[in-house]
Amino acid sequence: MSQPADLILVNGDVLTVDADFSVAQAVAVRDGRILAVGETAEIEALAGPETRVIDLAGRTLLPGINDSHLHGAAWGLTRPPFALSVGYPAVRSIADIAETVRRATETTPEGEWITGLGWDLGYLAEVLADPSRRPHHRDLDAVSPDHPVALTDFSAHMLWVNSRALEIAGITRDTVAPAGGVIEVDADGEPTGILKEAAQALVQGLIPVASVEQRKEAIRQAVAALHAEGITSYTEPGLGPGGTQILGGGLSTESLDAYIELARAGELAARVRVLLLPAAIGGSAADLVAGLEGLGVPDDIDPDLLSVIGVKIFADGVPPNETAWMHEPYGSAGGYGSLCVHGATAALQEAELREMIRHAHAAGYQLGVHVTGDRGIDAVVDAFVAANEVHPRPDARHYLIHGDFVSAESLAKLSAHGYSVNMNPGIKWMTADMMDDILGKARSEYQWPVRSAVEAGVAVCSSSDAPITEPNWRQAVASMMLRESKATGKVSGPDQCVDLATALRAYTINPARQDFAESWKGSVEVGKIADLCVLGGDLRAGDPHDYADIPVDLTVLGGKVVYERAGS
Repeated sequence: MSQPADLILVNGDVLTVDADFSVAQAVAVRDGRILAVGETAEIEALAGPETRVIDLAGRTLLPGINDSHLHGAAWGLTRPPFALSVGYPAVRSIADIAETVRRATETTPEGEWITGLGWDLGYLAEVLADPSRRPHHRDLDAVSPDHPVALTDFSAHMLWVNSRALEIAGITRDTVAPAGGVIEVDADGEPTGILKEAAQALVQGLIPVASVEQRKEAIRQAVAALHAEGITSYTEPGLGPGGTQILGGGLSTESLDAYIELARAGELAARVRVLLLPAAIGGSAADLVAGLEGLGVPDDIDPDLLSVIGVKIFADGVPPNETAWMHEPYGSAGGYGSLCVHGATAALQEAELREMIRHAHAAGYQLGVHVTGDRGIDAVVDAFVAANEVHPRPDARHYLIHGDFVSAESLAKLSAHGYSVNMNPGIKWMTADMMDDILGKARSEYQWPVRSAVEAGVAVCSSSDAPITEPNWRQAVASMMLRESKATGKVSGPDQCVDLATALRAYTINPARQDFAESWKGSVEVGKIADLCVLGGDLRAGDPHDYADIPVDLTVLGGKVVYERAGS
């Protein structure tokens, strides 16, 4: 033996997630790379006097988890102490949210903004008791008449504000919503305090933005929390001028600056891939071109830690808000949703979207396009194909972000071009019952057709979309396997369930491919980077219903232990 290993982990259930989904017992690490994978006896032979040896005692070891769509800066900024937590189960009713806001008024200087994130119509007691009930500015006015209040829903596509915020923003019954936005009004035509999609910017643009130093601290806290989940890599899906007014400004250019400063100082303890967000919701091709000017990561930054690999575009909204662009109408209001790009008609919007995609593709970027409705998805996939016909790129790896209702026809086109889909099983778990009412049972059950995508040859990635859901990937893996509702336990779309290996690939090797990095991360194989996750139990022997509660015992980044659970 020339040099001993720095770290050895033995007597475990090592799920390598290699091409054959091989299972081993032990792993050796040296100089930040995987030195050997095999049986315990052969790996123990690589130990030296200074080698740290960890007995896994039957616990599961995996590649470091790669959450391939996670707003790290925004997740940090929308958690305490930066903002209120108003999501289930912390709150269970409109009354709970009002009380949370009331308490905040006691410690917030007079006139300053109170912000929060996470409320969900599907878990508010008053809405469950009366489906016609909706949050209203009056609910917040009663507890905060003087402080402006802005509470973002769990999807980040809807904002609930009080009268003071409406007043500051100048929003009245006569205000025209911006393109791609909705100002909800009551039967008398008065604003209710609910702003959807691009209309959120009318208020969000008035909320004081966090400084770069505050953003850096938020990212540090977020990364530390991700280590406790076994997450070593993630994609920041959209940073730039188009994100100034989204999720507390967490998607802005200043957040990209914060990442650059952390990486340059050696303080970024995760591997972060960035999609640039040059144009806001409702933006145009001209906005995209202008927004990309000078936007990127300097050459002196270690690309294994921080790099820009693509561009994000918002194509439509989300199904719970009935703003996803669908072929068939929604069950309740009967609308079809729409694209949320510049244009006075659907045809002009679709042409604008195609031009945005063509430009980013021709410029050499990978494209991640937020699109959820089946009609929107067909438009985006056709735009991918059309852009490639004009500017051939054999390995662009474009992908749909969310892709809720991707059709068999679009899946076939994605597969033929090596494009993919990034899906969100945690959101399926949260919203399945609500979607039955909004879309009807058949469409609701099909939402996020993971199995169909895999069988079509598409490399599916799964992600938390934090702060939309918490980054507990074990829950998401279980959701892919079970497709059960969080609220009722009812199975939604059993024909789309997948096995453990498929679900784990969606959080490891497939995201590495999305990152153009499958040659050096994403699986436990000799020569790859030693990013590892050790669970406090045996995943293969466990019941998926119990996965969410399995703790992460150890997280290793580049061969160095960055998290170790107390007592593990």
